Amino acid sequence: MAWRHTVRLVLVLLAFAVSLRFAAEAFGFLSPWFGVMVMFCVLGIAAFSQPAWTLRVPGPFRRIQAWESDRRLQSVLGVAAFGRLLTRTPLRALNRSVYFDRQTGDIAGVRAQLEAAEGAHFWSAAVLVPYIGVALFRRSWGAALGLVLANVVVNVYPMLHLRLVRGRIERVGKRLSRDKPQPVA
Repeated sequence: MAWRHTVRLVLVLLAFAVSLRFAAEAFGFLSPWFGVMVMFCVLGIAAFSQPAWTLRVPGPFRRIQAWESDRRLQSVLGVAAFGRLLTRTPLRALNRSVYFDRQTGDIAGVRAQLEAAEGAHFWSAAVLVPYIGVALFRRSWGAALGLVLANVVVNVYPMLHLRLVRGRIERVGKRLSRDKPQPVA
């Protein structure tokens, strides 16, 4: 079974490599369109590499900050509305592994999937930053704005939503472990 996953991953990597090669010829390596292709390729590779290999958010950024769990602030920022858009529309199918209905009651499993999705979006956002820098350096304000907006919609808001949900799950997990009867010695 593992060999099938490996073959599938190799084929996907080849497909992405060929796609990027054609995109580089069509747009050029420094084109904003090429940057968007790279961003989506990172997300695709992350999706196809699971469960054998998972992109992770770097350690210093992994811990959820208090402001990221503040429901009022996230509501003002539109993260809650974005989350509803993701969970109550066909967009839900983009990553079904982060929902409890796929992993009934498995808090640790869902949390791991949330972290994996967050890592994919983190690195997808990171690969787009140099393209934003190139657009700014070239004073291509429209391209820079477009890349920033693409990054916000495709990566930043999904990460904020994932972190909000992960924070909620961590609080529930702590409460459950605290309320769990302790074994008698």
